[in-house]
Amino acid sequence: METTQLVSPYILSAVTFIYALAAVLYIFSWIFKTPVADRWATWAAVTGWAGNTAGIILRWIESYRVLESGHAPFSNLYESLIFFSWTIITLYLILERRTANRVIGAFCTPLAFLALAYASLSPNVSSRIQPLLPALQSNWLIAHVMTCFIGYAAFAIAFGVSLMYLLKSGSGDSEGAMMQKLPAPAVLDDLTHQLVVFGFLFLTIGIITGAVWANSAWGRYWGWDPKETWSLITWLIYAALLHMRLMRGWQGRRIAIMSIVGFMAVLFTYFGVNLLPGMHSYGASG
Repeated sequence: METTQLVSPYILSAVTFIYALAAVLYIFSWIFKTPVADRWATWAAVTGWAGNTAGIILRWIESYRVLESGHAPFSNLYESLIFFSWTIITLYLILERRTANRVIGAFCTPLAFLALAYASLSPNVSSRIQPLLPALQSNWLIAHVMTCFIGYAAFAIAFGVSLMYLLKSGSGDSEGAMMQKLPAPAVLDDLTHQLVVFGFLFLTIGIITGAVWANSAWGRYWGWDPKETWSLITWLIYAALLHMRLMRGWQGRRIAIMSIVGFMAVLFTYFGVNLLPGMHSYGASG
């Protein structure tokens, strides 16, 4: 069916290795306290982000060459993964500029690399451009996917920051040079809270737009599909985190652990439900 040679997968494959380089440089700089590696890591991340952006735009253009009617590149597992990696790097670069602390990149850029590596290198993920199913031919698709994945990206970075908190708070008075480069526990705790609030807002909007989309496509707002059920479970975990912090005064280690548990739920919502039958499974769409 697909006769046009796609260029975007080659660009995105190259970006995979650029993200890998950025992750290695951030980790190298964190371990060996090398300012030059710091700067090169940021440049690698920015270069990868530019290539990732170009790949998404080019894939959108290519869909109009391959199909009679093109569509936004958010319709299958491959496309969602490249957008997920893009959102992680976008939010991270904003965070790096805001905090002026590059060590966070050692915990965040590997997540973007892994997402894009799975999309580009896994034999189980197809980069083909396929026609949209009738239910997916809606502008609500774009709103739903974009808001959900902005939320997922914020939770991914909160996961990285929570790992940093557990490392920093567990290092005690004997912390070495590596631990000294990490921000203070109070800073990391506050940053985790801010990221969770941001992600929770977008996940909420994503669930609402998904319900509106479901009603227009299938005539019902909620059907307890596995993806819908696990999205609700994920939402409840982060709602509980915010409730415990605001109403019970939870901080520090307990919030970090809840943030990590929440991101595990995100990963299962994203990948695990593909193993289950349902309308949201990416398994059939490649």
